[in-house]
Amino acid sequence: MKYKLLLLITILLAACTESNDLSTTDDVNPSSSSPNILLIIADDLGKDAANGFSEGSIKPSTPNIDAIRNTGLSFTNFWSYPTCSPTRASILTGKYGYRTGVKWASDEINISEKSLQQYINEETNDKYATAIVGKWHLSGNSSTFNPEVMGIDYYAGLIRGEAQSYYNWLLTEDGAGTIETEYATTKFTDIATQWIDQQEKPWFLWLAYNAPHTPFHVPPSEMHSQGNLAPFSSGMDETPYYMAAIEAMDYQIGQLLENMTEAERNNTIIIFIGDNGTPNEVVQSPFNFSTAKGSLHQGGINVPMFISGNGVMRSGIDENLITSSDLFSTIAQVAGVSSSEINDSKSFKNLLSQSETIRNFQYSEKDDGTNSIWVISDGNYKLFKNANGNEEFYHLSNDPYEQVNLLNGTLSPTENSAKATLESQLSIIRN
Repeated sequence: MKYKLLLLITILLAACTESNDLSTTDDVNPSSSSPNILLIIADDLGKDAANGFSEGSIKPSTPNIDAIRNTGLSFTNFWSYPTCSPTRASILTGKYGYRTGVKWASDEINISEKSLQQYINEETNDKYATAIVGKWHLSGNSSTFNPEVMGIDYYAGLIRGEAQSYYNWLLTEDGAGTIETEYATTKFTDIATQWIDQQEKPWFLWLAYNAPHTPFHVPPSEMHSQGNLAPFSSGMDETPYYMAAIEAMDYQIGQLLENMTEAERNNTIIIFIGDNGTPNEVVQSPFNFSTAKGSLHQGGINVPMFISGNGVMRSGIDENLITSSDLFSTIAQVAGVSSSEINDSKSFKNLLSQSETIRNFQYSEKDDGTNSIWVISDGNYKLFKNANGNEEFYHLSNDPYEQVNLLNGTLSPTENSAKATLESQLSIIRN
């Protein structure tokens, strides 16, 4: 069944890439400029745990995610933030974390911020139905916050960052919470499917799975290939449980797509991302405990992004420097908004149909209450600056996993020039 489903998705998504080139128009009214938009966010999924990347030796079986990647674009230089909340805030607002105050997990978004969903509908005369299903994690420890106050038509999911159990968790809908015992990944998919079925106009669905975030657990057996796993307890090998959660998410993505009509699938663009790097407990070489989730090293912020479906006319690997905030303008343009830049966000919609350079520099940051650090890269060199004055400087082209801090030696004239340029751009970004 899994391989039949893979074949079905591959055929359908391939068909999508042969029609409806979105790059030819920014008009609001024509139906061809109104594709459905499906943004899927996997929680704690780094390159080392995703197929299509050389990092990591243990990979999950993910035929549905692989089909999205194989029939569209794989972005190798996509930067998120090192934890989930700031990545989500950057997509929601198109702003860097220091502007919104969301720079670490559990930081709270100010409800005065204009959300992507609100922006789209203000600019397109309410052309789109919008929903967020799944993890929110932008309201601290609140269990009753309703994201709909930020201009989102519908929200249902887990408001807090982590479920106590994937089989015993608090589902929030319309600002009210109820205890849910259905496997969380399945429940999110069911809610998303039902919402899609109810729509009568183009839709934008932000589907944020908690998987494969902790707690480590055993998904329903039909959803994974990790064998007969015992209930997880401390001291056990976490990796098969982590892989099982990824596979269960993939299974449910397949269920969601299979439940859509052929016409709806053909009119849908799919964006799949990881929100930050792999958790420290299960990180794989060439990354390590200190360069994975929570870190501004590549293992913490250089995460998967695959885009396929309606309007995606290219396939293969794209090496553009992209940041998570860029999804704001990109999704807005796909929805028919004419502007290609807003706040800190630059649209890369053109890359879906043609090769060009979008950014010359990319930026990320963290402030965990102890360390305030910023990073900037031109794709060749990468500079870390700490608020306390400490710096690190790496030549990514020669040292992609940041093993040699160039500041421990004498910089060459070329390196000095590159560092000065990055410092200048960092000053501009943080102005």
